[in-house]
Amino acid sequence: MKLHFTLLSCIFAVVLMSAGCKKSAETTEAPAAQPAPSNAPAPASATPSAPDTTGATADTTAKLAAADWAMKQDEIKNEPNGQWAIAASASSTYNDAKGTERFSANQVVGPPNVDKYSDDGNAWAPKAQDAGIEWLDLKYPKPVYATSVRVRESFGSGAVIKIELFDEQGTAHTAWAGNDPTTDLNYLIVSLPKTSYKTARVKVTLATNVIPGWNEIDAVQLVGTEH
Repeated sequence: MKLHFTLLSCIFAVVLMSAGCKKSAETTEAPAAQPAPSNAPAPASATPSAPDTTGATADTTAKLAAADWAMKQDEIKNEPNGQWAIAASASSTYNDAKGTERFSANQVVGPPNVDKYSDDGNAWAPKAQDAGIEWLDLKYPKPVYATSVRVRESFGSGAVIKIELFDEQGTAHTAWAGNDPTTDLNYLIVSLPKTSYKTARVKVTLATNVIPGWNEIDAVQLVGTEH
């Protein structure tokens, strides 16, 4: 009897222990996942960076601009309605140059022959730098109803302030007056409605004190038609 009671007591004790162990197992929670620190490095990108094409683009743009400039110069030089001066006089010339001497007024006669922006004896230059008002007076082979005047400036560009056309009676007409935007070796192009009179004479006036240094002109083209 005592043995039987003892056996029952042991069984009861084992059941209680098993129940306690099961509860402990059921109520034990896994530790919460910890957030990554705020200063953790971002994952590296696998996308390669695009190549820098800025230099190549600038080079291409410069070449296109140079080609466009060359084409424009050629078109002007071969303008079918254009004519170049056959005689010229000036307010003054560098070193009092006469005839076909370097920097004389006659250097403006004919088509342009200065190939780069520079102080060049193949262009006209006034007697002194920055002296103020200077002018060129040019004559052309035939009178035309003018539509454009193109002044090729080759050094100290930007000093032209007025262009006048003279009709066949010798009366001056202002074709343009203003601020000359020309830079480097290029043309000041003045386009105008076809004149009501014919002209074969152009006067170009400069203010040489506007652009410091020597101001030189290579050629002047008169564009127009006979009818």
